[in-house]
Amino acid sequence: MIDAWDPALYGRHEFVHRLAAGLVDLLDPRPGERVLDVGCGTGQLTRAIADRGARVVGVDASPAMIAEATRKYPDLDLRVMDARELRFDVPFDAVFSNATLHWVRPPEAAAGRIFEVLRPGGRLVAEFGGEGNVRRVLAAAEKAGDSLGVDLRDVLHANYFPSVDQYSAVLSAAGFVGVRAEIYDRPTPLEGADGLRGWIRMFRPEAPGRVPNPDRFFETMEDVARPNLLLDGVWHADYRRLRVAARKPSAPESHRTIPAHP
Repeated sequence: MIDAWDPALYGRHEFVHRLAAGLVDLLDPRPGERVLDVGCGTGQLTRAIADRGARVVGVDASPAMIAEATRKYPDLDLRVMDARELRFDVPFDAVFSNATLHWVRPPEAAAGRIFEVLRPGGRLVAEFGGEGNVRRVLAAAEKAGDSLGVDLRDVLHANYFPSVDQYSAVLSAAGFVGVRAEIYDRPTPLEGADGLRGWIRMFRPEAPGRVPNPDRFFETMEDVARPNLLLDGVWHADYRRLRVAARKPSAPESHRTIPAHP
């Protein structure tokens, strides 16, 4: 598989880990706990979890991202591993994941492997793109492609952005109990005058490569997006995040799901 992730470009999008500090608080890692960080990227949140005393393992499907994380944090246990193929000899007390699970299809595969690597009674805390995430960003890019005679919908809509009910059902089917989920809006400022272009280059790199005139594509995209996404002179991405918490039952506990509330 081609590794499409560019750690240097990703570094311009510090909001990915900076705005997730509250998610680490929700995880509440405790000294001595074994924690798995699924989709650790360049390792900032893995480091934050380790700094709380947990014994953390960070995994990511991108060799480039793991190489950068290892360069920055050589003392951490960081491994190249796909979320759909998690295998460990010793189970974890908790699994943590930020801004990753919307990249993983089918979602049932990742949920099943996460369930399997947890100890009985272990917990999952995760956040990723929910239903309607970056809807306006993607709509502007769609229209820009259409204006150049190129249909970009297949590359623009590459993610899995589920509703509360949809992902709660995925977790319940995997065996999790106590499922809690909510979607919230998080308009996110993008760095620089070319922030919207930078977002597309990072997260939808195939799109500008498909059009005959990338400069015109970006200009049109900005024209379409400007009324809604340029706020006080700063480009914003219209993020909607799905935050979930669940646990693996302690045998012989029944698999009862607590209804989720958005």
